[in-house]
Amino acid sequence: MRMRSYVFALLGMFMTISAQAALEIEITGAGEHQTPISVVRFANEEQVAGQAVSTVVSNDLLRTGLFKLVDPLGKAPHEPGDVRYAEWPGVEALVIGSVRTLDGGKVEVRFRLLDAVRQSELIGLAVTAPGDQVRAIAHRIADLVYERLTGSAGVFSTRIAYVNREAKHYRLVVADSDGYGEQTLLSLNEPIMSPAWSPDGRQIAYVSFERGHATVYVQTLATQKRRVLADFSGSNSAPTWSPDGKQLAMVLTRDGSSQLYLVRADGSGLRRITFGEAIDTEPAFSPDSKWLLFTSDRGGSAQIYRIAVEGGYAERLTFEGKSNFSPRYSPDGKGFVYSHYNGGVFYIATQDFESMQMQILTTGGWEKKPSFAPNGKLILFATESQGRGILSTVSSDGRVKQKMFAQRGDIREPVWGPFSKQ
Repeated sequence: MRMRSYVFALLGMFMTISAQAALEIEITGAGEHQTPISVVRFANEEQVAGQAVSTVVSNDLLRTGLFKLVDPLGKAPHEPGDVRYAEWPGVEALVIGSVRTLDGGKVEVRFRLLDAVRQSELIGLAVTAPGDQVRAIAHRIADLVYERLTGSAGVFSTRIAYVNREAKHYRLVVADSDGYGEQTLLSLNEPIMSPAWSPDGRQIAYVSFERGHATVYVQTLATQKRRVLADFSGSNSAPTWSPDGKQLAMVLTRDGSSQLYLVRADGSGLRRITFGEAIDTEPAFSPDSKWLLFTSDRGGSAQIYRIAVEGGYAERLTFEGKSNFSPRYSPDGKGFVYSHYNGGVFYIATQDFESMQMQILTTGGWEKKPSFAPNGKLILFATESQGRGILSTVSSDGRVKQKMFAQRGDIREPVWGPFSKQ
């Protein structure tokens, strides 16, 4: 197979990954079938500052619970001709490669994914990029390996956003999906809430109390420029983008009780969707932009409803437990995830539209604000451990779980970003 070349502008098992990151990751569980794979240390990867490419790739694959990492045991092939397949019994896939420094601070990373059973090459890739983007290259390699071996898109190159609180200080943070590369977008001594990614990943909407009440802002990541989207009398909260990026849904109390409204991305064209005296909140668009899920107490307790974006009748979707809230559609639109409260405990649960059956994915605790990864295979949510707010993920089948511990502060309000549009 000819190597492609690109230039970038940019179980019952228990494991802990520490990647020189702001978050430390602890993994439990495993997929129903784990693919035995060996990631060989890339030639000359130690010449580039930062974490080794092979280490990033290994950690990415390990976090899914779908791969069993096999130690190369000193073997170090870097080209297909160096591989003696008889030396890799039980290994189904092999990742090999090399790193080369170039003029102008750039690096070239070459990698190959080999089928160790059929003794053939599955992927060949050469990437040239600035030296400070080596981790981004490694994440992309892991995405390609994951996609080729599972048939689903990888999400290692995506980002997450969350709020980190230390005492009365709040930071809006963006980081790689593995917690590395933490960037602070906003730092205030007033609460920050409800971050929401634009569908192109270039902007984040959020709620800030810096004006003395809840106000919705939109901030562009590349320039750090921010603008007020909604600052009406009363409270302005819970922004969420439509999949086409043309409008946002949010919750306003300008007319009395908390109700759902739509507004264009430039702040014009405000339109009310729900009417009544109940509290309607936490809207979420369907992938086709035709529907909104939301939380309402109109039935006497917090439950999840669905309403057309054009307005009209609101259908109740959840009935089990004391209350259910924070709904988010799955990327394929066939179901949704939410926080389920029952017996004094919060759980992360999913429900599909066809059967309307609830599936509880977690063991329970302080588990809130679930958010699907863009491939629908993982769910990010907020929880607590040893009295601190942390991030967790659970696979969509509930088999694989991981906890992400911050070095300092409490983490709240997580949301998984979209696939990169670059």
